[in-house]
Amino acid sequence: MPQVISVNVGSPQPTSQGKRIPTGIGKHPVEHVDVRDPGPKHGGEGSGAVGDFIGDRRHHGGSTQALYAFAREELDAWEARLGRDLPSGTFGENLTTVGYDVDASRIGDRWRIGPEVVVVVTGPRIPCSTFAARMGERGWVKTFAAHGRSGAYLAVETPGRITTGDEVAVVSRADHDITVPVALGAFMGDLDAADEVLAAGVLVPDEHAALERTVRRRRNVRR
Repeated sequence: MPQVISVNVGSPQPTSQGKRIPTGIGKHPVEHVDVRDPGPKHGGEGSGAVGDFIGDRRHHGGSTQALYAFAREELDAWEARLGRDLPSGTFGENLTTVGYDVDASRIGDRWRIGPEVVVVVTGPRIPCSTFAARMGERGWVKTFAAHGRSGAYLAVETPGRITTGDEVAVVSRADHDITVPVALGAFMGDLDAADEVLAAGVLVPDEHAALERTVRRRRNVRR
């Protein structure tokens, strides 16, 4: 049965990069968490998980990145590849799942988690320098992106409480073929994937416009 095997929140911690803004990427398990729509990136509550700290609200958090889900099976595969233990929450995920292929999700898929919470898949996790610093692996951003299985950001459609052990059930599937890995490729420079994502119109307006600008810039550089 697909379920959440770990619910994780972060506390403020200094970054190893010496940035003035602390980070909440290092998450620790809790028994349960209340989730809600945190509002916009700028001026909102940050994380959709109450009590979860987000330092860089310019790039993280907000309604379309309210929660982050990652599969325990993927963490296990990375453990084998890197030769180190990766406890649930290591990648900064709020929800560590088991028994469900998170990365097979399409943008717009809706999940029910537990008896009341409904979330919507909004996009991939884009690896950043804070993630790379936390992992301490040479070339981590490129390595993680090339693997193509980033886990998924979620918006909170119906608020409520998520408890460790809650079942994850798909409520509805989006009527297009843009999966999380396709969207990740688009944001990481795959122009064919970007064209596919833009044509499908699955992103929120700000992200759609940002991807359009990136595509134009990359194509102008190629000329």
